Amino acid sequence: MINKKRICSALLLGILGSALLMTSCGHVSPSATEEAGTESVSDPNAYDKFEAQSGGETGSASGLQAEYGYTTSYGMPREENGNQIRSYLTGKFVDKKVGERRPIAVMLNNIEEAQPMSGTSKADILYECVVEGSLTRMMGIFENYDDLKRIGSVRSCRNYFVYYALEFDSIYCHYGQSAYAMPLLQQDFVDNLSGLSSEGDTVFYRSTDRVAPHNAYASAKGVKKGIEQLGYDTAYSPDYKGKFTFAKDGETIVPDSADSYKATHIEPGYLINKPWFEYNADDQKYYRFQYGGPQVDGDNNEQLAVDNVILQYSAWEEVDDKGYLGFDCHSGGKMTYITHGMARNGTWIRFDGDQGSVRYFDSEGKEIVINQGKTWIEIIQDTMSDKVVIN
Repeated sequence: MINKKRICSALLLGILGSALLMTSCGHVSPSATEEAGTESVSDPNAYDKFEAQSGGETGSASGLQAEYGYTTSYGMPREENGNQIRSYLTGKFVDKKVGERRPIAVMLNNIEEAQPMSGTSKADILYECVVEGSLTRMMGIFENYDDLKRIGSVRSCRNYFVYYALEFDSIYCHYGQSAYAMPLLQQDFVDNLSGLSSEGDTVFYRSTDRVAPHNAYASAKGVKKGIEQLGYDTAYSPDYKGKFTFAKDGETIVPDSADSYKATHIEPGYLINKPWFEYNADDQKYYRFQYGGPQVDGDNNEQLAVDNVILQYSAWEEVDDKGYLGFDCHSGGKMTYITHGMARNGTWIRFDGDQGSVRYFDSEGKEIVINQGKTWIEIIQDTMSDKVVIN
């Protein structure tokens, strides 16, 4: 196994001055210096201080059981059916070669100039969360990416996205990072492919149809070569138990408890891209819109659609005077599970610390079972909950 600290140490030598750019929209853009090196920060310990306050490296199952009384079954046992195995990401049967391989988690550029993105319709799970200036960034978790020639465009790392990627035992793909992220990326339990490291030219390429920093893409061929180059394990860790508990084959979960409510239109409340989801009763999927119209995959013009939407409310703060954000990925908080035109509120809790997974519980403390299929997880600032619309 390659020593991650040695891999990342070269990046620290390339720290450049910070240069947050003001755009014509009047919000602050994530720094373009991340495309050339690791962005410097005024207080290198600022994020560590935030994590110490918000529960980083905490949240063991035993501690949470004592505090909340919640326990987790860690999903269903992995079932096999001939040459197929049940997916950790969708709960459906997939080819064993795909289902036994660790997925990749790719940071995706979601600013308007970068639309439409490529490869997004093939993601099994999509995360979205704000970065500096109220812009959102996305991360796609891909299980079967073998045929993808263009994934992205790919942007830089944020600490909290690394924690989300770790929930799936995935290999984290990004192009650039803040200096705050370096200590986390150097941890031996984080396997990452960086556009600014030795494997960068193998994994990523620049397209000619867009300008930097919106033209860095990954390909399946490049990702596989990068994984081989760095010697990462491609099989799931023997200790990995999955994140979700899925409905059984032929079973449909429709929230129908006394505290359930209608959810055919969802607005997560992000200020810049103003996204929303519309429920289609014909196929029981939620279709995604942003920037005033459908969000599509530029490679096939397919509108993004998922079976489950999860709103995960998290404590947060600006960790420095440049607007770099920190999100609590450990302590737990409120959440809403949405599927089949209905919603139900609950609680999220991360079990087993940094390398563990967030689990979801209903108002009665029972673990939430979700429908098989694709899932979109919206990370929402807990102070912005009044911006969320569900009806």
